[in-house]
Amino acid sequence: MLTECSPSRGIRLFVVGLMSCFMEIHVNAQANAGPHVHVSATPNKSSEIPTRPTLREVIVSYAEGNGKLQLYRVKTDGASRKRITDGQTNCMMPAWSPDQHKVVYVKQSDQGLDLWMCDPEGRSHKRLTKFGANRLPAWLPDSKHVIWMVSTPSGEAKDPAANSQLHIMNTETMESRPLFGDAAQSRFSNAMPTVSPDGTKVAFVSNRSGEFRVWVSNLDGSEARAVSPVAVGTDPDLKLPIEQKVPSWSPDGKWIAHWEGVEMIHMSPFTGISNPERDRKIESTFRICVVGLDGKKKRVAGRGDDPNWSPDGFLTRSFPDPRKGGANIMIDGKDGWQELPILPARTLRYGRFTWQP
Repeated sequence: MLTECSPSRGIRLFVVGLMSCFMEIHVNAQANAGPHVHVSATPNKSSEIPTRPTLREVIVSYAEGNGKLQLYRVKTDGASRKRITDGQTNCMMPAWSPDQHKVVYVKQSDQGLDLWMCDPEGRSHKRLTKFGANRLPAWLPDSKHVIWMVSTPSGEAKDPAANSQLHIMNTETMESRPLFGDAAQSRFSNAMPTVSPDGTKVAFVSNRSGEFRVWVSNLDGSEARAVSPVAVGTDPDLKLPIEQKVPSWSPDGKWIAHWEGVEMIHMSPFTGISNPERDRKIESTFRICVVGLDGKKKRVAGRGDDPNWSPDGFLTRSFPDPRKGGANIMIDGKDGWQELPILPARTLRYGRFTWQP
């Protein structure tokens, strides 16, 4: 869900969702990041699990200055930074294929948001979709098929997830189709997919039970079930619904991290009614939760947005950091949350990142 609604909105928005034409984080340097409280995301860490993530590379989307969002390949210590997109238009939401040979990403154009693919060196860029609003691609383990969400504008809906369906494509033959074949499933919105490590299941968000919740099903949509229970469905102070977005599957297949809170569509830029205090209260609900695949042992990992897992099982979350004057990405380890220095200081626009498998 990381999203920028308008560059002039003048309030602190850092959300995990899809409220605008493209997904990113727009951070006010005076934002209150909240306390960095360590809550272990992966329980029972043992000596068999490294205490710190292995040094590897990521591909991250961000904009320098007031420029366009671009993809950069960089080591997780911030070294060896290289831009791999052309700089002419916004590029975001990268996903590195499990075989490490391909990167699929979203590119903005006058016609909308399309999926593109290249190699990790930024060569052989290839357009996969034409026109529409295509977001959040995720690879299957075969490094051939991609699942993503396609949003359809409709009426007064401000949240693209509210009018979305999941699609699947063979990136070699370019054949694509809706992921869920049962017409009954498409009566509801299905969005923001993440594929299980073994490739047999998909986690996604759907409003089939009312508000958006994280669901898990087989790849064809069968045996779907909600997996992350909420204590209350409505924030008692704000009297607004609690929602869940952007699930992320742990590499061992046992846990799903996701954003939870009151959606930003209830904030001033979307309502048109200035209410800074209410905006701050809504922002204070943003949190990252981790839940077992069986729906048990749910816990709050920390405040923030955009959960992600390193290949060796460490959770990340993102939030505005007034000390840096921009976005910050933190990673959990045995000694608590630490900065993952993949963004330059004072990065105001950030469009997600993907780990080297």
